Amino acid sequence: MHVMATPLDFLRRAEVIHADRTAVIDGDRRFSYAEFADRCRRAGGLLEAHGVRPGDRVATLSRNTVMMLEAHYAVPGLGAVLVPINHRLTPGEIGQIVSHAGAGLVLFDDDFADVVKQIGVPGISQSDYERALPTAASAMRAVADEHDLLSINYTSGTTGLPKGVMYEHRGAYFQALAMVAHSRLTVGSRFLWTLPMFHCNGWTYPWAVTAAGGTHVCLDVVDPQRIWQLIGEVGVSHLNAAPTVLITLVGHESARPVDSVEPLRVATGGAPPSPTLLAQLADLNIDVTHLYGLTETYGPAAVCDWHPEWSALPVAEQARLKARQGNANILGGQVRVLGPDGSDVPADGSTVGEVCLRGNNVMRGYFRDPEATSQAIRDGWFHSGDLGVMHPDGYLELKDRSKDVIISGGENIASIEVEQALAAHPAVREAAVVAMAHEHWGEVPAAFVVAQTGVPVDESTLRDFVRGRIAGFKVPKRFVFVDELPKTATGKIQKFVLRSQV
Repeated sequence: MHVMATPLDFLRRAEVIHADRTAVIDGDRRFSYAEFADRCRRAGGLLEAHGVRPGDRVATLSRNTVMMLEAHYAVPGLGAVLVPINHRLTPGEIGQIVSHAGAGLVLFDDDFADVVKQIGVPGISQSDYERALPTAASAMRAVADEHDLLSINYTSGTTGLPKGVMYEHRGAYFQALAMVAHSRLTVGSRFLWTLPMFHCNGWTYPWAVTAAGGTHVCLDVVDPQRIWQLIGEVGVSHLNAAPTVLITLVGHESARPVDSVEPLRVATGGAPPSPTLLAQLADLNIDVTHLYGLTETYGPAAVCDWHPEWSALPVAEQARLKARQGNANILGGQVRVLGPDGSDVPADGSTVGEVCLRGNNVMRGYFRDPEATSQAIRDGWFHSGDLGVMHPDGYLELKDRSKDVIISGGENIASIEVEQALAAHPAVREAAVVAMAHEHWGEVPAAFVVAQTGVPVDESTLRDFVRGRIAGFKVPKRFVFVDELPKTATGKIQKFVLRSQV
């Protein structure tokens, strides 16, 4: 007998099997799975009392709080659609998303009250939510169709205007189970919420951690000192973060090897971590799994599964292998690298093509944008716009975003390759490379560099350093030293901002 696939069932199971286990740690508060499930149902009742009905869109403007976590069950539990919004956007951008999604209600943290007032949509503040929850009625209904909309996630805006990516119950169900498997989540896992839940529904971990019966450790601000404190005090076993966040962790004065038999398991994506960063994390007893995905794929579509025999290789070779993106996750589907003619490129590790995906974890399409949907999904495949190669062992390696490739004198330069060459210098904390217009060559590389605190470095030193690692025409023709790089809330570098500066 077919049963609808929905991640809401993970909560129903956890309430029975793990009733007394700690489900959530939110500051000084702790909730068992029995209490957590009760709160989620009451949150549904509260939303229903405010007029939310099946098919309605409910937006959230919240950090990684227990309210935000409960919204991932309460909203779809009414047959409504969750619209998590990046709270770091401007009021105008937030208003634009709310309007496009047609959201009629916003759940928001208290300090976002002015923003909610500006966008003119009714809302429930976190304080009012907590006050009303104990006396709210319970409401959570069965899912009518596993292909019903669960969430609309708006793209991060690294390449232009955000688009509303439609997630279904079925896709979230399979993606969450894949994350359980690849992250090795168990009932003993304590997952620290460093990745924003508004980003791809936190890569579906609001449901994955619950499916495993693990503990959600809420964190409202990504502060490296607080993260190291929680790692020690709570026994954090897992966290997810972009490489930029990991860079701040390894560079913080509180950094020390994680004191546990099992390493702290970290999943990272958004940009390839440099071999230098991977080596630093290994020294801290932090095991990194490199993932690749997009908002359009519910987060991680590909995983760089580690082969045990690789652990015997030299550290530099291990880092090179870990920096690859791997292949389709266990419940995802297929990953291909296609050439201009639509056929697979040779799996030789050097022939570049476009990364294309299909499977259980590919979006239904873009909300209210059939033209963009038809451009992205063609011949049954989602065309990512990312460029990569396929290695003989079936592992994908990204080379660049198609729009980030620098074409200099007819030669293609992958910005990622130049960035990793720069990151190998001990004085470089972060680097981003973009195209700069040039009268003769058309385009040349320009590098934006964040130096390590207190470590002197200059343009001449870096130019000489990378010249021994990459071809001369790939060496940046301009270096700009900055205190920080412009990023989205999830740590992705906004290269369009840097391009506008050169």
